[in-house]
Amino acid sequence: MTQVMPVPNVAPPAYQPSETMTPAPLALRRRLGQSDLRVFPLALGGNVFGWTADGQTTDEILDTYADHGGNFIDTADSYAGGRSEIMIGNWMRSRGNRDRIVVATKVGKGPENSGVTAQAVSRAVNDSLRRLGTDHIDLLYLHIDDTAVPFEETLFAVDDLVRMGKVRYFGAADHTGDRLIEARVIAAQLGVTPMVAVQQHYNLVHRRSFEADIARVAAQQQLGVMPRFALASGFLTGKYRTRADVARNSRGADAGRYLSRRGLRVLACLDAIVAEQRAQGIEVATVAAVSLAWLLTKRNVVAPVASASHAAQVLDLMASATIQLSRHQLAALDRASA
Repeated sequence: MTQVMPVPNVAPPAYQPSETMTPAPLALRRRLGQSDLRVFPLALGGNVFGWTADGQTTDEILDTYADHGGNFIDTADSYAGGRSEIMIGNWMRSRGNRDRIVVATKVGKGPENSGVTAQAVSRAVNDSLRRLGTDHIDLLYLHIDDTAVPFEETLFAVDDLVRMGKVRYFGAADHTGDRLIEARVIAAQLGVTPMVAVQQHYNLVHRRSFEADIARVAAQQQLGVMPRFALASGFLTGKYRTRADVARNSRGADAGRYLSRRGLRVLACLDAIVAEQRAQGIEVATVAAVSLAWLLTKRNVVAPVASASHAAQVLDLMASATIQLSRHQLAALDRASA
């Protein structure tokens, strides 16, 4: 059985917000589906916390994000064997900011409570609450779609957690459009809590599966969409442009699959738009920020999920919320990525 080692309970040094802190205006916040949650339009991914980012680096990343107006953190019980949740929980406790943070986590793939049976979901949520050091999860995702488990069983289990106040809202990750429709119908029949959100693989170089299936259902059900792999495993940062670039980075293999004529066409288009934006004085424009800004123009998209390996990358990602793309630029990106 996998054991999650707790982070030592050592008091961190007193935290002082940056003097150059420029909190995001509340106008940037977006409503998440049909919920009352309002979030910054970039969800900070916690998949690196406890894996490639140690405790100090994690705190620096989270501090930078929160100092500049970020309030939406995305994690899962399976990330680093639960350590991601522990580190986020420790950070919230040390900063005293739990009531200002929207926490999203996922259950279904955790080593201790895999699957979406009623028992697995209930145990997983209770374990996540313990690791996060909180009494509620703002947004819970079902991390897998197990068709062997009746949706009725899973939906009843989630509804019980909502009624107990342990979960505020929930959604799905990587479910098909047909399954989202099925879930909505069953929820209506049973009179239980419906989904408000969906997290799905979607970016400039991975469009077809989302746009052909989930986009229509999300619009019909008014689901908030959180695109995951929003930067295509780093490809849409512009970091990987040759096979040599991929070979030099131990984490470049996933990005390397996009290194094709189409992928390079997308990067060339992004480069041109970055140059146009900077010529207009938009110095925060980067390949990554423009890639995320494109996602933010799509219907029902609330907040792409992107992670940072170190604090210096965070503002680059957050800049996407303030970049305005012209109709000409959007059309060019649509054509290049078609």
